[in-house]
Amino acid sequence: MKKYFALLLTLAMVLSLAACGGGSDAPANSDTPANTGTPANTDAPAAFTTVEAGKLHMSTNAAFPPYEMTTDAGGFEGIDVEVADAIAKKLGLELVVDDMSFDAALTAVQTGQSDIAMAGITVNPVRQEVMDFSDSYATGVQVIIVKEDSPIATVDDLASAEMIGTQKATTGYIYCSDTPENGGYGEDHVTAFDTGALAVMALVNGQVDAVVIDNEPAKSFVAENEGLKILDTEFAVEDYAIGLAKGNTALLEAVNAAMAELKADGTFQGIVDKYITAE
Repeated sequence: MKKYFALLLTLAMVLSLAACGGGSDAPANSDTPANTGTPANTDAPAAFTTVEAGKLHMSTNAAFPPYEMTTDAGGFEGIDVEVADAIAKKLGLELVVDDMSFDAALTAVQTGQSDIAMAGITVNPVRQEVMDFSDSYATGVQVIIVKEDSPIATVDDLASAEMIGTQKATTGYIYCSDTPENGGYGEDHVTAFDTGALAVMALVNGQVDAVVIDNEPAKSFVAENEGLKILDTEFAVEDYAIGLAKGNTALLEAVNAAMAELKADGTFQGIVDKYITAE
């Protein structure tokens, strides 16, 4: 009898374990979704990551007033700086401004050294091949600075200039250094400087005949240097946007959403009005 009851007990335990374990052949529960690693709510925005946890690194060239410039105390100010700070706050992050040359600012975001690049950056097909861009937030106008007694009076007159000054890696340089067949003046007739201020100083010193640069910084440079003027004719009209690493979709969507909120609640326009007064 003891052997009989022991056999029954062993059988009951085996059946119990089989019921609990299920095994690989157990039928799937059709009411339970498979774990694919994606959120159940497809409308929820994807989580984004930044170069440094809790911070938003912005690469820029802080020599482009009124968009970005240094303060007397060694800090940074300008339209791009304040807009980036407002975006960072919307995203629950702290803004960190990384100041460098313009071309380095573009490279930094491409190589993952910064999260966003803002420096009055124009969207063009060449840059779109290596970077993603936010929705446009401003319109930039390229203008021509010359000396007040210069024979250069129109865009067409630039063709007779011995040397044109621009800032390195900017669209002004790209346009001017292109071949005459493509509407440029050739690399031999263009000198690229690290900053717009250096290009303007070269104009003052007679090293170049004209400077092609964005309108707003051009106003500041002309105001600071007697004997210069901006030609009435526009050289080019462009859109400014925030540059991000190629394929960084989650951060791009978050930045666009934050910018849309800043425009809707008037914060963005308030920042612009602080630096650019209506004429």
